[in-house]
Amino acid sequence: MHTEDVACLTGPSGVACPPARRRVIAVVASLTASLTIFRLELLKRLAGAGHDVIAFAPEHDPRVEQALAEIGVRFIRIPMARTGLNPLEDIRTFWSLRQHFKRLKPDMILPYTMKPIIYAGIAARTLGIKERCFLVTGLGHVFSEAGGRSFKALAIRHLCVRLYRLAFKRARVVFVYNDADAEDVRRYRMLQGGLSPTMVAGSGVDLDHFAFARATRGGPVFLMIARLLRDKGVVEYVEASRIVRRTFPDARFQLLGHFDSNPTAISREEINNWVSEGILEYLGTTNDVRPYLEACNVFVLPSYYREGIPRSILEALAIGRPVITTDLPGCRDTVEAGVNGMIVKPLDVVALAEAMASFARNPHLAEKMGRASRELAETKFDVHMINRILFAGMGLTD
Repeated sequence: MHTEDVACLTGPSGVACPPARRRVIAVVASLTASLTIFRLELLKRLAGAGHDVIAFAPEHDPRVEQALAEIGVRFIRIPMARTGLNPLEDIRTFWSLRQHFKRLKPDMILPYTMKPIIYAGIAARTLGIKERCFLVTGLGHVFSEAGGRSFKALAIRHLCVRLYRLAFKRARVVFVYNDADAEDVRRYRMLQGGLSPTMVAGSGVDLDHFAFARATRGGPVFLMIARLLRDKGVVEYVEASRIVRRTFPDARFQLLGHFDSNPTAISREEINNWVSEGILEYLGTTNDVRPYLEACNVFVLPSYYREGIPRSILEALAIGRPVITTDLPGCRDTVEAGVNGMIVKPLDVVALAEAMASFARNPHLAEKMGRASRELAETKFDVHMINRILFAGMGLTD
């Protein structure tokens, strides 16, 4: 039996509202670091509202676990393979979550990304947990054009649709980041009972932490931040950089991001070759991207991956950098073409190079569009505004 809060909220009319019930809330992630990179402000708000928040994720990460403990969030490791379709590993994930839920008796679950949504959602349903809220940060690679049209690809997509339907059945709310994901949720009839997806503009960005910073004169310095995957557009970025450098030899092209085990991963040898050629500056990885964003003039993400809304772009907007990205769901939601950046066709190296060259030709353009980026971040992507939408959808109050 959970205790009731003694404080009672007062509505706009001055009439006292019923006391808000303290809930046990399970937040489930597929990457431990994402709990602080993407969800820290939301977790703070949940814990600050008096709820007992328990975060589940697969990796042991002392830095993240310490940060969660400091805000009063418990952390539990679970077995989960972030990529791949090994049935035995996925059953292990499902069973682990079910056992934890059975023991801890959460009132509400909030999983995000594909595997947590499916396995936490189904586990919670089997235990009769009614307050099931889902955050679709992207439906997954299998729903993108890059996912393929082969028999195997279509069979996997069909299986994923069925699993999503099982997880979402009688959900309280399903949040989505962009119109394309909302349309796929409807097209594949993942929701029943008249429930519609609720739009939210990504994970949001802390505008105080990512404060506006004027770019240094000179350059230009182009920066891409992403996992080192082919479908993030790394190869296209390098090829476009090679073209731009022929005309603007002083331009610099930087890449920040970690190597990945994904089948589309870029190898260390490829990165080393580009660095040796003098085209690319590889910056490695970091726990704080702000100094690198502040040191660049233009942010570039030529992704053809099925994005939700890329966090890296939101951080660039907040710092005040113009963005060049692709005309794909999620990416295009962050740019007003010609106002705070430029949108190019995915995989079009020539168009990407021309967009980059336009900033090299006109340094003042980056400064003007960078201010517009910050304004867009303030009006559309403020994390506190987005968390208010999440709280309302989940039926929670502060």
